[in-house]
Amino acid sequence: MKKLTAFLAGLLFGIGLLLAGMANPAKVLGFLDIAGLWDPSLALVMIGAIAVAWVPFHWAMKQSKSLLGAPMQLPVSRELDRRLIGGSLLFGVGWGIAGICPGPALVLLPTGHWQAWVFAIAMLAGMLLFSLLQARR
Repeated sequence: MKKLTAFLAGLLFGIGLLLAGMANPAKVLGFLDIAGLWDPSLALVMIGAIAVAWVPFHWAMKQSKSLLGAPMQLPVSRELDRRLIGGSLLFGVGWGIAGICPGPALVLLPTGHWQAWVFAIAMLAGMLLFSLLQARR
């Protein structure tokens, strides 16, 4: 049941990314180009997503287990540290250069866009590098 739920949630998320235009790098770059021909439509998508997620997140913060009985695993730290800020900057720069972030990259993989494949390989390499550095700590 957990795998089916995860699959359906991922499928719904992917369809939402496609419908919202977030899997279109040109649209994303248009949103990020606030000094040029700015496209505010993705801001509306983000505001809508925040509004939809607000109620379930507040409910989840009060629970010890998920609806499927797994332990609730929400972040507890509210500290801004070098790793969080550095990771956020790296994510933002990558998003700004490619117009793709991890979710849309995975949605684009089956379409054959070579840019999505380069992005996904670089993302996996970054995850591997992070794991190796964490193991050394």
